[in-house]
Amino acid sequence: MDDLHLITCIVQRGKSDEVIKEALAAGAQGATMFYGRGTGVRERLGLLAQFIVPEKEVILIMTKGDETDRVFNAVTAAARLLGKGQGLAFIQKVERAVGLLEDLP
Repeated sequence: MDDLHLITCIVQRGKSDEVIKEALAAGAQGATMFYGRGTGVRERLGLLAQFIVPEKEVILIMTKGDETDRVFNAVTAAARLLGKGQGLAFIQKVERAVGLLEDLP
């Protein structure tokens, strides 16, 4: 399978359901979500760190080339990622993958 991408989106806890719903509506075939914990900046902010919640939700979405931009834009909008401190998303090229629905007999 050629032209595969992995969209990774990290959002505040409790936001992944809406992000996944919008990704599916934009053409994604599915998504995987798991919990994570952020670290780094929080420790450097001192008293202000109490406003940064370390618990995160990480969403992984595999897309084909023709749907990648559409799904990425939907995820970005649903998670409100253009606002500061809302999370982040990025796209990676996938060289090889197995277990996709297209691989099943």
